[in-house]
Amino acid sequence: MLQTAILRPSEVSAQERAIWAAFRQETPAFRSPLLSAEFADAVGAVREDAAVAVFRRHGRPVGFFAHHRRPGGLARPIGATWSDYHALITAPDAAVDGTEALRAAGLSSFRFSGLVDPHGVFAETQTEAHEAYLIAVDGSGEDYWETLRAASPKRFKNMRRLEHKLAREVGEPSVAAPDHDQVSFDSLLGWKSEQLRRTGLHDVLQPAWSRALMQSLFQLRDGPLQGLLVTLKIGSHAIAGHFGVRLGGAYHPWIAAYDPALAAYSPGLTFMSEAIRAMPSLGLTSYDLSSGSDHYKRPFASDMAIVREGVFRTGAGFSLGRLSAMLGEGPARTMRRVGRRLDHIASAELSFSGRMHGFAAAVAASSRRLDVQAPGQEI
Repeated sequence: MLQTAILRPSEVSAQERAIWAAFRQETPAFRSPLLSAEFADAVGAVREDAAVAVFRRHGRPVGFFAHHRRPGGLARPIGATWSDYHALITAPDAAVDGTEALRAAGLSSFRFSGLVDPHGVFAETQTEAHEAYLIAVDGSGEDYWETLRAASPKRFKNMRRLEHKLAREVGEPSVAAPDHDQVSFDSLLGWKSEQLRRTGLHDVLQPAWSRALMQSLFQLRDGPLQGLLVTLKIGSHAIAGHFGVRLGGAYHPWIAAYDPALAAYSPGLTFMSEAIRAMPSLGLTSYDLSSGSDHYKRPFASDMAIVREGVFRTGAGFSLGRLSAMLGEGPARTMRRVGRRLDHIASAELSFSGRMHGFAAAVAASSRRLDVQAPGQEI
C-alpha cells in the first residue's frame, strides 16, 4: 500500500530530491529537464497550485508526481502548457499502479498531452501516440550537420542557398550562445506572441505566471537548471532564436521564433544550422524538439521517442475508443481537436475571465486554424 505526502515543490527534502534524481538517472526516458525537481521548483515559485505527490512504501520514496491540483480532483502536468513531457517518476522495478497512485494522492483524473511512461504506470488507459524528436550530438556539431546534409542533399542545398542570400542581402549572421541580452529575449517573446495570434492559436505567453516563469528562468545563472537563450544575430540585432531550459547537457527549448520582417530568408533554418554547430561549445549533448510540426523537426533529428496524450481516470469515463464508436472516427477526431484546444487554453489561463476571453478568441479564430500545437517549436 502506498503512503502519500502532498507537498509544495519547495518542501521536497534534500534526501527525496536525491532519490528523484537517481530515478531519472536510471531511466533515460526521464532525463528531460522538465521531469526534474528543479523544474517543479521553478513552476512552484509562480503557481500556487503546484504540488508534488511523494509516494512511499515502508517509509522509502518509490515515486514522485509533480502536478497542478485543479477543482474536481483533476491533475494537470506541472507547468502546463510548458510541460511538453510529464511523468510519474519511479524506479524501473517500483511497480507503481496509476489508479492506486492517483487515489492515494486524492485525485480522480490526470489529463496529459506529452506523457512519458516507460514503466507502464498508466498503461491501462487508451491514448493517442505522438512522435517527439531529439538532436543527439556525440562529437562535433559540424560532423552532425554534415551527416544530415548527406542524408538529404537537395533539402540542405536549398537551406545553404537561403543562408547565402541572407548574408548577401542583409548581413552576415552569427550565433550568440548563450545570449544574456534582455532586448533579444524580449524580441523573441514578442515575435512568438505575434505568431500565435496571427495563426489563431492562444497566446500562452500572455498569462502573468507564464511571463514570470520565462523571465525568472532567463535570469537564472546558478544551479543545475537554467534558462538558455540561443539567438542568431546580424550585428547586435537578433533575428531568430530559441529559449528554454537546460539541465546538464540536455536542452529543451520552448519558444522558437524569428523576425517576421525576414521571413523570406527562412532565418529559422539558418538558426538551426548554427545552433547545432554550437552545441559542443555549450556543453550540450541533446537538443529536444519535442512533438508537433513533424515536417520541420524530422529532418534535423537523430532520435525519436513516443509520448502519449489522453486522460487517465480512476473511475469509469469515456475512452477514445468509445468516442470513435459513437460518433465515427472523423467526428471523433474533430471533437478531440476541439477538446485539445479548449484544454490548452484552460491550462494556460488561471482566471475565469482569462479563460472566457481565450475561448471566445478560439471560436473567432476557428475558421483559420483548429489544431493546437506545442507553444513554441515551429520557426
